[in-house]
Amino acid sequence: MLGYKLTYKPYGEHAVLIEWPKEIDTAILNDLLHFKDLILKRKLNTILEVRTAYNSLLVIYRLEIVDFNTAFIELQNIYQLNTDVLKTESRLWKIPVCYDSHFGIDLEHISEVKNCSEESIITGHFTAIYTVYFIGFLPGFLYLGGLDSKLFTPRKSTPRLKIEKGAVAIGGNQTGIYPQESPGGWNVIGNSPITFFDPTKEQPCFAMAGDKIQFYSISLQEYNQIKTLVEAKVFQLESEVLYD
Repeated sequence: MLGYKLTYKPYGEHAVLIEWPKEIDTAILNDLLHFKDLILKRKLNTILEVRTAYNSLLVIYRLEIVDFNTAFIELQNIYQLNTDVLKTESRLWKIPVCYDSHFGIDLEHISEVKNCSEESIITGHFTAIYTVYFIGFLPGFLYLGGLDSKLFTPRKSTPRLKIEKGAVAIGGNQTGIYPQESPGGWNVIGNSPITFFDPTKEQPCFAMAGDKIQFYSISLQEYNQIKTLVEAKVFQLESEVLYD
């Protein structure tokens, strides 16, 4: 562990918020995931759940916290006493995306703002390898870091009332996929035919914080073929194990 200087704050009556430097950084992500793992391995009956975000952990307790200082010290000891070199295992998920103009409704806008071709936007998007920082906003919505800075595009000032399920979009310095139809203010550049959240499965979302995502471009015909397989529940998503 790198030994960041963390802050510990009460978060309501049942939780402690632990914060790292306010950066989107893979070293911070790995450190907080390691800290989460250390907490969970202790199997403390007092703790109900540990949630992650870009640079914070939320530790939720079963009962009201009577003495926050005691809770802070317990968590600080867990963090500070472990000096093991962090070794992580994650997965690289390969996600098909159709960037056809039928789906990429904001490609032209980004092209004009960035003064570059739509083809270069598409290529820049699918050649990067992204890190899953956390899952939120909607069930199965992956917050991804690693977008090429040339593609950074501000969110829309007026969000759309309806974004299609599977829409692949850019919002500021992030990219992500809408797992279901919803309002949204990100710039839509394509669509993925796969399912990102299935409540019938033991693990409803296939990806986890710390995993990697690599998109690959498919034609509209391939999109329809994959969608048919997904609906029949026979499509196999490609992935490989990564060791850091």
